[in-house]
Amino acid sequence: MEALFILIVVVCIALAFDFTNGFHDTGNAMATSIATGALRPRVAVALSAVLNLIGAFLSIQVALTVSNKIINIQGDTGAPIPSLMGVPILTIVFAGLVGGILWNLATWLFGLPSSSSHALFGGLIGSAIAALGWGGVKWSGVITSIALPAVFAPVVAAVVSAIGTRLVYAITARVGPQTRDRGFRWGQIGSASLVSLAHGTGDAQKTMGVITLALIAYGSWTSTDSIPVWVKIACALSIALGTYVGGWRVIRTLGKGLVEIESPQGMAAETASAAAILTSSHLGMALSTTHVATGSILGSGLGRKGASVRWGIAGRMVVAWLITLPAAGLVGGVCWAIANALGPNVGTGVVLLVLIGASGYIFHRSRRNLVDAGNVNAEWQGGLVPVADQQPTPAAGQPAGV
Repeated sequence: MEALFILIVVVCIALAFDFTNGFHDTGNAMATSIATGALRPRVAVALSAVLNLIGAFLSIQVALTVSNKIINIQGDTGAPIPSLMGVPILTIVFAGLVGGILWNLATWLFGLPSSSSHALFGGLIGSAIAALGWGGVKWSGVITSIALPAVFAPVVAAVVSAIGTRLVYAITARVGPQTRDRGFRWGQIGSASLVSLAHGTGDAQKTMGVITLALIAYGSWTSTDSIPVWVKIACALSIALGTYVGGWRVIRTLGKGLVEIESPQGMAAETASAAAILTSSHLGMALSTTHVATGSILGSGLGRKGASVRWGIAGRMVVAWLITLPAAGLVGGVCWAIANALGPNVGTGVVLLVLIGASGYIFHRSRRNLVDAGNVNAEWQGGLVPVADQQPTPAAGQPAGV
């Protein structure tokens, strides 16, 4: 009963992470379309939610990567190592999820488009090291499926996007700006939809892999090449719901804060992102869609002559990327230590209360400077959210967003 209780908690928290993944990463697909006016904000997030839902059922390769190539709990047969079965491993997965959720919420509060994928992996790696030592992590899988793609993917996406943007402007040089932008806005709808579909094939599967990992630890699932159907459905619905909520703070940073976006740039960036994400999903690499999308948007600014790129914002994003794995890992390790010290049931309950309390505080803090569909496209004022810590409070009648 003890292990069953923790399994139920793990599944619920995994779906909660999937929800935060959805609203944290909505901007990867829709930020440029919203910024250029190709789609109204609410229409954009609704479209993205539907396509995330569909994309979640198109592949399971990334899910298998998460369940088989990160934490070392399986023997040669695919069954859990006997000495590790039950509560201890479930606690590792639970603690890792808490680390991922808290990092997602913290970066969302400040409008930083950091990687939900790396937050999840960091949390799992940290809790596994705390519980099992360095041998509890499959480092070869971490390097080939997580670390190397994290380094090369944004660079490749930026180069492809920059070249695509330059070609688009060269080909349409004799077309009037209004006619050109109107045509490319329609193109943006198609390319943004493709990114949303690709996002579903990658990010929803990561949570599928975590829940499958928990089922393996519990001993109710042994397959290394399939995912339970109910897990697919639950994760698809959860990430779609989170996407529909809309992570407006991150959408605003990507759409207005990084580069001055025009419709041709948006289409080039989204097309580059979709190509990279779909390729990585096919190969089973747990690629960060945030890294790809940010690299593509940055590349679109480099590819358009005279475009303004805010390198200070880009630098802060890179810093967030670099510390995501260790920061989430630290939280995951501390959460495992607390749960382990207090015992499985009591420890899990205490960590769960800490998660609820911290999440409630972050949500309350975000209400001080509300960013929503109504002000997500307001002029960028030179800082990340929340602006209350950086600038005087706006006068009456001015936008409340950042």
